[in-house]
Amino acid sequence: MVKKETVKKSVKAQKSVLSTSIASAKIDNGSKCNDRLCPIHGDRKLKMRGRTFEGIIVRKLPGRVTIQFERMIKSSKYERYEKRKTKIHARLPDCMSNNFEVGDLVQIAETRPISKMIHFVVSKVVKKGVKE
Repeated sequence: MVKKETVKKSVKAQKSVLSTSIASAKIDNGSKCNDRLCPIHGDRKLKMRGRTFEGIIVRKLPGRVTIQFERMIKSSKYERYEKRKTKIHARLPDCMSNNFEVGDLVQIAETRPISKMIHFVVSKVVKKGVKE
């Protein structure tokens, strides 16, 4: 019985190492990442969970980006739809900071609260240089 448990644990450990190495191979561009909160390389990895959004980068700051996207809301009084814009701040890890510019369409994923405003992390670039 002890042997079965140790075998199961070692298989789980191999799967977790394999999944993290595959994820890091997708984004890693050969640059060293010293960011502790990087979802791929950091020692305090951010777990991406919950909602995901796609939006255009409006503003890029060190360690943070602001994305904006439009959504449609139904006005029951007028029986019509209206467009509303939403801005969300997202964490930008050091290893990905050179891959993004203002105007790119990116995908962000929800994570634990990092600061007062930041509750999301950039997961990938969808399209480069999208103009509004």
